[in-house]
Amino acid sequence: MTRVVVADDQPVVLLGFAAILGSAPDLQVVGAANDGRELLALVAAEKPDVAVVDVRMPHLDGIAATARITAEHPATRVLILTTFDLDEYVYDALRAGASGFLLKDVTAARLVEAVRMVADGSMLLGPTVTRRLVEDFTARAPVPAPMAGIADLTPRELEILRAVARGLSNAEIGAELWIAEPTVKSHVSEALRKLGCRDRVQLVIAAYESGLVGV
Repeated sequence: MTRVVVADDQPVVLLGFAAILGSAPDLQVVGAANDGRELLALVAAEKPDVAVVDVRMPHLDGIAATARITAEHPATRVLILTTFDLDEYVYDALRAGASGFLLKDVTAARLVEAVRMVADGSMLLGPTVTRRLVEDFTARAPVPAPMAGIADLTPRELEILRAVARGLSNAEIGAELWIAEPTVKSHVSEALRKLGCRDRVQLVIAAYESGLVGV
């Protein structure tokens, strides 16, 4: 059973998302918060597997709350909710440690699927969204600089990191490089470990910020 908390300052949205997630047989909603401070207290008390968090909230916004959650409760993954497809705050939230994002007009089935994916450590963002989102916001970031761990990657791991940054799945990378999918997964895991990244979304960010992939 995956334990979930939901945070949104709009009561109708909050109740709606909590009801949708609570109806899934493998998800358990253990709490709901109306603002960032309530969310932090809820996460500390319940230790959920996934926190579904709105970007814009009073008292403490979703970005600041995400940074606190990922720093203080690393076992809890954060799924960001946003109103706009390229919300200017989403990239900052991903850098703060969020595992992905969804638009608020998401279907019920997609919301449930997204929570399951994030809980499983999978990449939530699809190839098109990944490229568009990261390219748009890394273009506004400082000049790329090598990050710790990049030099430790093998040539194959660098190749796969670039493919991940293009938004390719393990299966697509395997087909492109003519290697087995489990081998791709092993290389991705090593890249995650060496770069200190939580998930594939952070690998994408790392690849762009280090200049491995141009914007």
